[in-house]
Amino acid sequence: ERDFWALKDVSFKLVHGESLAVIGPNGAGKSTLLQILAGIITPSAGSVEVRGQISSLLTLGAGFDQDLTGRQNILLAGAFLGMDAKEMSRRLSGIIEFADIGQFIDAPIKTYSSGMRARLGFSIATSVDPDVLLLDEVLATGDQVFRAKSKARVLEIAAAAKAVVLVTHDMTWVTEFCNRALLLERGQLIAE
Repeated sequence: ERDFWALKDVSFKLVHGESLAVIGPNGAGKSTLLQILAGIITPSAGSVEVRGQISSLLTLGAGFDQDLTGRQNILLAGAFLGMDAKEMSRRLSGIIEFADIGQFIDAPIKTYSSGMRARLGFSIATSVDPDVLLLDEVLATGDQVFRAKSKARVLEIAAAAKAVVLVTHDMTWVTEFCNRALLLERGQLIAE
């Protein structure tokens, strides 16, 4: 009986202003790596050191309360990210405007399509001015207009000397966006 390691000997350092792409085939360990960085999974060996506030769609999308409206979920996400309620209320209209889901903002999240949910999650995750932004294939959602808007938003965050980690299969994102890439295969770092 062999042990299965989702990730093995993966080591890297990311500094402010860097955008790191994590690429590789399905099952390579990319999403596991993001979940570890987000603090959702604790590594069974090794350690992760993060300085600063992390914002991630992984935790936000999963953290949505299905029975609450989009508007209520924005405020809930703020609390979840440790943000002051007044501060989150101040950002509310900008988040709603960016998500651009019309009157659905006042409907329960369980009525949302997966695209609407992703737009709202992206809008929240990128509005809280994180030090580290983790994105998992998120930008594949939405129409052309939203995609262009998302790209511009992520570039803004990277330009503000924050750190971005992006898991994607879309190589145009990698070349346009990231100044570094890690190639994972079977849980191991093949190239950097």
